[in-house]
Amino acid sequence: MGLAEYVKKRDFKKTSEPKSGKSSNKTLSFVVQRHHASHLHYDFRLELDGVLKSWAVPKGPSLNPNDKRLAMMVEDHPYDYKDFEGIIPNGNYGAGVVMIWDEGEYESLADDRADDVKRLRAGLKSGDLKFRLKGKVLHGEFALVRMKHAEGNSWLLIKHKDEYALDKFDSEDLVPDKIKVLKNNKDGKVKAVPKHKKLAIDLGDVEKEADADIDDTEVEDQPKTSGRHFQPMMAKLADQVFDHEDWIYEKKLDGYRAIGYTAKKAKLISRNGIDFSDQYAKVTEALNSLKKDAVLDGELVIEDKQGKSRFQDIQHYEGDTKDLTLKYYVFDLLSLDGHDLRDMELIKRKELLKSLSSTFSKDSPIIYHDHIKEKGTDLLKNASKEGWEGIIGKDANSYYNSGKRTDRWLKFKITASQEAIICGFTAPTGSRKHFGALILGMNKGDHITYIGNCGTGFNEATLKELFDEMTPLVTDRKPFEDKPNNRTKTTWLKPKLVCEVTYSEWTDDGHLRHPVFKGLREDKSPEKVTMETPDKQMADEESVTIGRKKLKLTNLNKIFWPDEGITKGELLHYYRDMAGYIVPFLKDKPLSMRRQPNGIGDEGFFQKDVDADKLPAWIKTQKIHSESNDKDINYIVGSDEATLLYIVNWGSIEINPWLSNYQKPEHPEFIVIDIDPHDVPFTEAVEVALKVKEVFDRMKTDVYIKTSGSKGLHIYCYVGGKYDYDFAKMFAEYVAHIVHAELPKTTSIERSPAKRPNKTYIDFLQNRRGQTIACPYSVRPKPGATVSTPLHWHEVNNKLKLSDFTIYNVKERLTKIDDPWKDLMSKKADLKKALEVLKEMEGEQD
Repeated sequence: MGLAEYVKKRDFKKTSEPKSGKSSNKTLSFVVQRHHASHLHYDFRLELDGVLKSWAVPKGPSLNPNDKRLAMMVEDHPYDYKDFEGIIPNGNYGAGVVMIWDEGEYESLADDRADDVKRLRAGLKSGDLKFRLKGKVLHGEFALVRMKHAEGNSWLLIKHKDEYALDKFDSEDLVPDKIKVLKNNKDGKVKAVPKHKKLAIDLGDVEKEADADIDDTEVEDQPKTSGRHFQPMMAKLADQVFDHEDWIYEKKLDGYRAIGYTAKKAKLISRNGIDFSDQYAKVTEALNSLKKDAVLDGELVIEDKQGKSRFQDIQHYEGDTKDLTLKYYVFDLLSLDGHDLRDMELIKRKELLKSLSSTFSKDSPIIYHDHIKEKGTDLLKNASKEGWEGIIGKDANSYYNSGKRTDRWLKFKITASQEAIICGFTAPTGSRKHFGALILGMNKGDHITYIGNCGTGFNEATLKELFDEMTPLVTDRKPFEDKPNNRTKTTWLKPKLVCEVTYSEWTDDGHLRHPVFKGLREDKSPEKVTMETPDKQMADEESVTIGRKKLKLTNLNKIFWPDEGITKGELLHYYRDMAGYIVPFLKDKPLSMRRQPNGIGDEGFFQKDVDADKLPAWIKTQKIHSESNDKDINYIVGSDEATLLYIVNWGSIEINPWLSNYQKPEHPEFIVIDIDPHDVPFTEAVEVALKVKEVFDRMKTDVYIKTSGSKGLHIYCYVGGKYDYDFAKMFAEYVAHIVHAELPKTTSIERSPAKRPNKTYIDFLQNRRGQTIACPYSVRPKPGATVSTPLHWHEVNNKLKLSDFTIYNVKERLTKIDDPWKDLMSKKADLKKALEVLKEMEGEQD
């Protein structure tokens, strides 16, 4: 490839990267550099023909042969680049921190060392480059394999199985104290030092591309913050505190969250874009006096002389008094000297922030908010004694995800609290003035639902102040459809005000028990008020490890069922809970996906064919020829819980496997009778199902039933691949004809809906190669998040309703009853013998 492309991308007056270099030619060198640019990755470089052949490896090399690491081939680099460490300055290609992670010699796998270069050239050209590394970290045999059906620069870096192979390996575990922060340097600059090299790196020169993590929320809020688009990262509510050596813990502050901007244009901006700069001018002036250009994350609180704070005090702040003082506790540093630090680990950001805080004056209202390491349990006990609201736990190695709620930050509350929309108020009684109780609501999907009344927690001042806030919002329109528990006249409000209340528990009908008013939340938007319980409040993303398989679950707070307010995260949690029941029906089955990434209102699209190169290496795929399309289709094959969650994360609400596995695609494991009522009472479908059961009983053959989760019922007969699809379809059709003959007025075997109005369709055509049906315990994209649920036959009666089985109760149902399908696959049905039994019975009747 040569160095022309390398030179073209760089201005050597602005970057200290080397231009050239010459090898001794005695041995061949390799180097792996840890490159923290817009995203962290590793650069893998092999010396060949006077240059360094180079690949960018996002997850880093591995000594585990099961880890097939993506490696993107990039331009050749000069030989001297193998010794380069330092900063690529802001504005230059690849700007960021470069440190050597491993280095050493390498060779081909040829027996004769004289053939090394020849063998390596041939491997590079063919896309199958094998070599042996002799480094400080990486040892033994490796291969770089060019990926088929992908761009020419897409390769896989794979460790061969040898004496150096490991079962588990993480590149980041071998970066000891990756950056050590030094304070009080003579030049006043904060520097970082790679421990294995005596090289000081000025963090003021580190380039971080701010737009890497900007989402739609940030873009929307940019005008509100004068172009500064830092949105706060949020914590997920959790119920069980824990101790962990990689986590730090802080006091949960009881005030207003605010992003602080220093220097000449100092500002304080709330989490929903409100400018607090004038309201809390004391802090803004302190930010303005800081010499460093920084962006801080912290909380505004009002403290008394004992250091205790009350949320209501921050609302009514009009200046410090002898008893109450405004303070801004800062716990994170998002930017320093114009360089975005959000891609830096939290513990390093905290170290830089602590160093910066040494420049705060003694009487500054800006205070560094310290933490403890590992001891979350002890801190929560102390919080209870001290009367704190709770504590925050944070993964010390996590990055800052602006505008996202994440499970890398967790909040543990001592007293339960909930944000609520003020939807109205009741008339006062007795001696109380202004109003009696607040009528509270919160968002559930695309609408507001009633969650109770709050009549305590007020004094005379707050009653009047709140009444004055509410009066301009009076309306004749009720913000929700529910009927509230009101005994006096009700005044409705436009849903604009948000308050916070404490409470004892949630009732079964979704109301707050014993709510107590805590204060207005000027910093919160009504649109974002949802239930805050550990099981309901989702992180926006979750990283899940199942065995050795890792996957990221995304957009968990996206609403998939608008009327019910059910999120994608709740759907994924359901499938994770039920994986043990579902996976046996997916094992080795090709899967057809109906992807609805925007929920049940999205028609979505069907997908069968997938590009295996774009999937994780642990996702199993299989090419199966399609006669109708006259081509091979590459299916995802059901395998395990990780595969199930992966396709659901793609927006596949329902799970649709084949009836046969990929090893014997012509031989189904089940015969299925699909009972589909068309504009008739569901009781008619029940009658048909019982008739099907009766027919199979005559044949002395077991069948099992489940709800479809949509409109009808599915009846399964296990045959275990004993027959081909032609025989299976013929048998199902025979059964359908018998049932139709015995129930001619209410059933039909006509495929066209126009030819079977007001009839229950007995569908036997599912028993064909490539056809799919919702698997047991699959969720359906229907109102109520109904589930295709296995039943006991005694449950199939006129009281049966499909709506009784949803993602909310199916798991609990299985703790109370025996699994209806536990014996489904214990015995294969002998269908030929069944037909003989039926004929004998018919003969006796004749």
